[in-house]
Amino acid sequence: AAPFWAIMIIASLGVLFGATFSSGMMEVARKGIFHPQYFFFAEIMVIFLAVMITDVILLDLFNTFGMPTSTTVSIVFELLGAAVAISVLKISGGEHVIVTENGMEKVAELGDYINTAKALAIISGILLSVVVAFSVGALVQYITRLAFSFNFKKNVKYVGAIWGGIAITAITYFILIKGLKGSSFASYEVGTGETLKDYVQHRGFTILLYSFIGWTVLLQLLQVFTRINILKLIVIVGTFALAMAFAGNDLVNFIGVPLAGFEAFKSFTESAATNPDGFLMTELQGKTATPTLYLVIAGLIMVITLWLSRKAKSVVKTSLDLSSQDEVDERFGSSFMARSLVRGSIKFNNGLRAVMPGFLTRTIDKQFDQSKYDHTNESGEEAVAFDLVRASVNLVVASILISIGTSLKLPLSTTYVTFMVAMGTSLADRAWGRESAVYRVTGVIAVIGGWFFTAFIAFSVAFLMAMFISWGGAYAIGLLVVLLGIVIYRTHVLHKKKAAQNEVEDDIDDQEVVRKENIMQKCVSNISTNLSEFIIVYEKIITGLVSEDRKKLHEADQTVIDLNIKAKKLKSKVFKTLKKLEDDSIETGPYYVQVLDYLREMAHSLTFISQPSYEHINNNHKGLQEKQIKNLTGISKNISIMFGSLIHSIETSDYTEMDEIMQQQEELMNKLEKLKKEHIKALKRDEAGTRNSMLYFSLIYETKNLLLQSVNLLKAQRDFIIENK
Repeated sequence: AAPFWAIMIIASLGVLFGATFSSGMMEVARKGIFHPQYFFFAEIMVIFLAVMITDVILLDLFNTFGMPTSTTVSIVFELLGAAVAISVLKISGGEHVIVTENGMEKVAELGDYINTAKALAIISGILLSVVVAFSVGALVQYITRLAFSFNFKKNVKYVGAIWGGIAITAITYFILIKGLKGSSFASYEVGTGETLKDYVQHRGFTILLYSFIGWTVLLQLLQVFTRINILKLIVIVGTFALAMAFAGNDLVNFIGVPLAGFEAFKSFTESAATNPDGFLMTELQGKTATPTLYLVIAGLIMVITLWLSRKAKSVVKTSLDLSSQDEVDERFGSSFMARSLVRGSIKFNNGLRAVMPGFLTRTIDKQFDQSKYDHTNESGEEAVAFDLVRASVNLVVASILISIGTSLKLPLSTTYVTFMVAMGTSLADRAWGRESAVYRVTGVIAVIGGWFFTAFIAFSVAFLMAMFISWGGAYAIGLLVVLLGIVIYRTHVLHKKKAAQNEVEDDIDDQEVVRKENIMQKCVSNISTNLSEFIIVYEKIITGLVSEDRKKLHEADQTVIDLNIKAKKLKSKVFKTLKKLEDDSIETGPYYVQVLDYLREMAHSLTFISQPSYEHINNNHKGLQEKQIKNLTGISKNISIMFGSLIHSIETSDYTEMDEIMQQQEELMNKLEKLKKEHIKALKRDEAGTRNSMLYFSLIYETKNLLLQSVNLLKAQRDFIIENK
């Protein structure tokens, strides 16, 4: 729809705009989950501190693994868990008498401290929003695709203005309703004592009607006279609207608790009370406007995170992969539930098609014919996940649902609504084909399961945190802060490592046309890089075995795992690359496949060298014998020399030394065969143990296989170069 930087600027403006509209929406943290008038200042601060520590740890973990989650759910259940913990301590500690609103004293129960009605309303609203968002997203996308088809550039001339009128009207209404709720502008008088908020709510239908007519006419005129792309305009406006929604919702969540704590602190310090364990937090029952400065600062933090956070990009990638129209490297495997759902859906679909009229089936299939799907944008670049039609539906439907929920005062999560709308539109758009459906469904189940897991963990950890702080006081707080720092550091390291693995250079850049020169250049780069890493890690394994260095062998084993992942990714993308080959490059394809096959086999051989070596030393088995050390060290040096020549030949495309390399390989193979026979004789003379022999034979066999595949790879690469020439 627009360059990445432009979309980010629009989203950033939406966040800042939404931040200024968030004032007065902090009630959940102060009194939405528990009744503050029955808690003392010290207890309230314990609750808020437990919530914040838990929230940072929990959300950081989810972001590390790229799983979309909801700040609404986490905050709600953390507040619930911490409040229950303090309530249990109060009741069990004898502080169980409370003064009711009519001045009567009564024995307090857990239900008196917790706002159960509000908590259940929030939970039920969130669960309902998941089902509604998925269903509505699927229905609207199905109808929209029937209207536009995948060849939407033609049909947008006729129905684009109407769809644009509906979309931008919904977004406009959403901005007004969502933005005005609780904002400082809501109380502004417009006429005879009527506030701006009341004016918008009382004239909702009129605003919608006039807005639809106005936008439809304006868009049609723009389309006729300026040839503007209406779908792009919808996506840009929708991006601003949803960014504003997330600021208005999630920003409140992440600053609501500390601001409520700050309000509690001000109430205590401004009062004449001196005992924090005897000052009831009655003042938290009222409404308090949040200072605009805090909102702006929080909005700026969100904007900076949006631009710089690599973890945020991981979360986005999960959603895009699950909704992609094309084949992608599926992140999730297969599950029993997913297989059952897909199998049942196929049977239902076949039964439905059997009773539908033939002409109707053919008409629908024509509209969903993806052979007309243009995978590139106007700049000729590859589309990321889906086209502008689905992008506009995602944004519009999510905006409508959030605006309806907000106007009806129904609690919901913007994260859940947006994600489930995207999944529903993916299903309706036939993005979940037979090749990917089971993996996509598994992914959606995993994300939804993660939400329930979020609720359970948020409640449990916040409960334990509050208990621990209550018992340990300042020492417990200090320990938890240190623990928090350790967790953040460890997740940062883990995410950095995962990101490095995922940033394996693609065999062919997705945004360039694949030509034989591209393939040749990429192939040479990939092969030489991998072969260099192979020989380095092989030498490291032998060195680690000789010195019985468990740490070095473990590092080598982890490196081999990474190399296998790289080789697997290169191999998995080979068919996608072959589809994109130019006609005059077809002959080079088989050699490209061969080269990657041999590379994969070499990575496997390294696995069967590194794993047994690490396990042998890790289990404290007896090390290699002196003669074995001498033999393997010599082999390792000779292999390094041979690989140096082999890599040089590939990098320079000079194969004049091919015969010499093959001669080196043959000599090494013969040497390894001789070593095997010598060890068999030593075994018969009881000069070697069983564990030692198993390891030694494994090293010899897999080294021979490594040498064999390396020369095969060199031959395939040579044929590849010759064919290109």
